[in-house]
Amino acid sequence: MSATLFYVHDPMCSWCWGHRPQWLQLQASLPKGVVVKNVVGGLAPDSDDIMPQAQQQAIAGYWRNIENLLGTQFNHDFWRDNKPRRSTYPACRAVIAARWQNREEDMMQALQEAYYLKAQNPSDIAVHIKLASEIGLDSEQFATDLASQKLEQAFIQELQFARSLPINGFPSMVLQHNGEVNVIPLDYQDCRGAIETITNLISQGSYS
Repeated sequence: MSATLFYVHDPMCSWCWGHRPQWLQLQASLPKGVVVKNVVGGLAPDSDDIMPQAQQQAIAGYWRNIENLLGTQFNHDFWRDNKPRRSTYPACRAVIAARWQNREEDMMQALQEAYYLKAQNPSDIAVHIKLASEIGLDSEQFATDLASQKLEQAFIQELQFARSLPINGFPSMVLQHNGEVNVIPLDYQDCRGAIETITNLISQGSYS
């Protein structure tokens, strides 16, 4: 029987960006029959308010910590060149809209690179539409989908599903197999333990 590995993330989660290299390695090394499904978690709801200076400084500090721990690259000009908003729902919707054109992974990567490397504001719908065009989506359809009630309903359902899973933050991995769910330990520096755990759970058919 196949298994599903849910990867719960947010496009504007800096730890998700830091985990990306190990996540790519893990996906390439999964046992046969494991299906990966991305789930947007929604860190912060829609807001037009500029992020308070103290919060900007705190998040910039997270970036430096991740740089020091993992060697992840960040473009700190973002804080100088933008009016940051604590609003990740728009980027989550962009991921779903890209999924509907079978380019979810491309949009996830494009959003992270726009934010962390190119100092573009991932809370802005104009940025999402620009990225959609750059990765080869039908940008008119993408824009229509972004504004649709159908997408909003899909997004709400996905948030509810993410919150039903036994996780404490983003990114998180949850394996569903034979009617059981297991949180998979996540190591930002080495995915081999996670691969071993997934392999053992599937092969043994027993769960903790």
